[in-house]
Amino acid sequence: MSVRAVTSTSPAEAARPGRGAPELARATVAVLAGGRSSEREVSLVSGRGVLAALEARSDALDQRGPARAIAVEILADGRWSVAGEALRVGAALERLAEVDVVFDALHGGQGEDGSVQGLFACAGIPLTGSGVRASALALDKLFARQVAAAHGVRVARGDVLEHAAWRSGREEILARLAGWGVAGWVAKPRQGGSSVGTALARDPAELADAIERAFAEEPEVLVEELVGGVELTGGVVVDGAGVLRALTTIEIRPRRGAFFDYAEKYAEGGAEELCPPVSVPPETAERVRELALLLHRAFRCAGYSRSDFMLPSAGGDPVFLELNTLPGFTPRSLVPLAAAHEGVDYRTLCLWILADALRRSAVGESGP
Repeated sequence: MSVRAVTSTSPAEAARPGRGAPELARATVAVLAGGRSSEREVSLVSGRGVLAALEARSDALDQRGPARAIAVEILADGRWSVAGEALRVGAALERLAEVDVVFDALHGGQGEDGSVQGLFACAGIPLTGSGVRASALALDKLFARQVAAAHGVRVARGDVLEHAAWRSGREEILARLAGWGVAGWVAKPRQGGSSVGTALARDPAELADAIERAFAEEPEVLVEELVGGVELTGGVVVDGAGVLRALTTIEIRPRRGAFFDYAEKYAEGGAEELCPPVSVPPETAERVRELALLLHRAFRCAGYSRSDFMLPSAGGDPVFLELNTLPGFTPRSLVPLAAAHEGVDYRTLCLWILADALRRSAVGESGP
């Protein structure tokens, strides 16, 4: 199916509840946020936004649901707060057995690597977004590169470093990386999101510092060739009719930093996000949408995802950066921005994602 075919729905038609709406109108929903990763604070902002949207009504006739929404927070000490009561994981899951579906607003760490997805799958509680397999593959940057390359998507030159090897052979490793003959490198933790621990380097001295920063987050570091150009991102979502559709491509322009790092993503006055892009031709924006759909299917994602790319200044196809199975839902996040450009408000987007999880659960597609 072409991108144009899956994105031809008008905003008015797209906002209709579609299949799964009656179930959602009667549903009790838990919004899961927090966690113990470096992205905890971002997750809490996403969770608050989703909860507020679910509790709101666009007007007196808006009966799309849910019937009830409760907050669930994974605390920094590992306990789960369910409607304000701190519980151990087992007791929390027993309490959540009464809910119909959980909106997963976690980011990074065990919230996004398949651990929580497996927990809910074993408990038989429907969870929004992707399952164990897609989550684990996407959060591991080495595996993600391999999946993308296997499906014909362009990736940058890269190598994975282990901490023990770095400590015993630092100079040899730097010499080998310098031998690539590239203009720069990107060092990033093998797992993780929101660019935490990621740094750019233009010479071997900077590269050593960048690698050290990444090792402070994870015991394995991915070093890739720095690709200069225009950063683009493509969101994918299952809409209210149950159809997988690519959202409008977004161009990202960092204002202060050299790349789209944590501060550029979330701080006030961060990156400029242009929807649609202004620095690339329409066919390039369309290509990003095609690639985002391809990768969503290749990783076996569910519900929604967002794939990030760099369009090289030297030309050619976009270069894959990463796929996000739980892209942010903060007021500054990119998937809500792209949906809004197409006339889909934040609340409707949340309802789409919940309805998709209920739909998949009803037909037995909510497993790993």
